[in-house]
Amino acid sequence: MDTEGRIPGGLKRLAAMQQCSYAAIMTRTITLTSRGSLTLPAAIRKELGLSPNDLMIAETTPEGILLKPAIATPLELYSEDRIREFESEEKKLEGVLKRKGR
Repeated sequence: MDTEGRIPGGLKRLAAMQQCSYAAIMTRTITLTSRGSLTLPAAIRKELGLSPNDLMIAETTPEGILLKPAIATPLELYSEDRIREFESEEKKLEGVLKRKGR
């Protein structure tokens, strides 16, 4: 999900791909630059629904390198005040549950 809670198009496509099998596998030759960069051909990016700035995971396998889309979720860091607020609400909830016999 992005910061506004939307699922990127590439992830929707990935989910659809995982539910079905492909009749044909696309193979292309690509070049590794002196800086270690690769460019995925447009046809592959389109087939997989990848967009600029999508995160990818590179994984080594016995067969070589596996590239797959990464799913990133936003991380929220809480201040000490916010943590105390959570703890206070937990105590209130605990009291309510005790009264209801749970």
